[in-house]
Amino acid sequence: MSHAPARRPSLRRRLLGFLLIPVAILLVLDILLTYGVALGYSNHVHDRDLGNDALTLAKMMGNEQLGGELTPQARFLLQYDPNGDSYFSVVSRKYGLLAGNGHLPQPAQVPSVGAAPELFDTRMDKRPLRAVTLSEASISRPGDTLIITVAETLHDRHVQARSILLLAILTQALLIVCVLSLVWFGVTHGLRVLDPLTRRLARRNQELTPIGGPDVPQEILPLTRTIDALFARLRGMLALHDRFIADAAHQLRTPLTGLSLHVERALADPDPANVRDALTHIRRLTQRAARTTAQLLALTRAQAPSTDTVEHVPLELTRLIPEAVMQRVHEALAAGVDLGYQGPEQTLSIDGHAASLHDLLDNLIDNSIRYAGRGSTVTVSLQARPDGGANLMVEDNGPGVPPEMLPRLSERFFRAPGTSEEGSGLGLAIVQRTAERHHAEVIYQLGEEQGLCVEVRFPPPRVRNSPVPHPETPLAR
Repeated sequence: MSHAPARRPSLRRRLLGFLLIPVAILLVLDILLTYGVALGYSNHVHDRDLGNDALTLAKMMGNEQLGGELTPQARFLLQYDPNGDSYFSVVSRKYGLLAGNGHLPQPAQVPSVGAAPELFDTRMDKRPLRAVTLSEASISRPGDTLIITVAETLHDRHVQARSILLLAILTQALLIVCVLSLVWFGVTHGLRVLDPLTRRLARRNQELTPIGGPDVPQEILPLTRTIDALFARLRGMLALHDRFIADAAHQLRTPLTGLSLHVERALADPDPANVRDALTHIRRLTQRAARTTAQLLALTRAQAPSTDTVEHVPLELTRLIPEAVMQRVHEALAAGVDLGYQGPEQTLSIDGHAASLHDLLDNLIDNSIRYAGRGSTVTVSLQARPDGGANLMVEDNGPGVPPEMLPRLSERFFRAPGTSEEGSGLGLAIVQRTAERHHAEVIYQLGEEQGLCVEVRFPPPRVRNSPVPHPETPLAR
């Protein structure tokens, strides 16, 4: 069953959504506010007209020529309404209802004679009304007071408010359409600022140079900087890949050439002694090629971009270092080298990567065993520093190297002059790169008597209690 492809997110839709949805909400709020203002204005106008009607009716009732009575014409005008929604009443305090089309409810407190009309809300026959009442002295009936009340329903008020709202909405709708058109044009035109960056990227083939430039908008600078950082890492990885190929070709050319020569020698002369000698050389060259390949891989791992935040964890050196030394004891005995360990009794830890640290120590020990020579002594020691860090030292009493050569020991493929042992010249380079990944410092110096001492100074872990001086154990042989 085929599935429709997922809709790809759109920056334009997202921007328009962020703009249009609030505008729509504001439109609804504006309609409600406009209706409220229009209704308030309509109430104000109708209340004023209602008060004027009450005052007019009071003047009619106080007209001496009318004698306190309404003419049929005046009664018709007061009672006339197309919807039949107008009411009035004239009530005498002495004689009760004198005129009107209904006995309207009175307010809680009737205003006194000469006071301003009193507006109030009431109901009659379950219909809400807006009413006004006032008091007037009767001329035709001395000593009597007339309470005049005029009321109307709220229908006309709402009709007028809706008319005002309709006029306002038409104007505002036209304005909103113009605003939305400007927003659409602004978003579409504003996104064109990305076109130069897009064209610049489209013109690239396999270039990994930075894409940032003065025409990149400030808002997408974090994106371009992230892409540039990615390109930088890719350039580093590609350079590391090319370097690995070049190093492999450089280091494997000699053993592979030797393998080819000894194979041809064995094939040319089938004498068992010659074949055995050729196989011996083939085995030695194979071991050399395997070790060189392993060191090249280790150097590549050490030179790869650091991921300290993921890889580095607390490591207990007082456990890892002795275990790594023990694994090389049999090889040291076979080479006629006395390999020992010296370290603190209490725990000493750093932040690091166990496999990389094992490669570091393995190359230090291998370098000492290989170049110190038969009958020499190699000592691996571990010391705590007052600042909470740790010092790892590998010292031998072999022939050592000239002092002027010490700064070059960490170079790739460098071998001190006069060395007869076979090697790739990569061991101390691996040590240097691994130490850098652990933010450690490597110091090369001559031994106390003779030979070489390599010291790796590790920084203290991120969280650590104040270190306490530890007594050292005697040499383990």
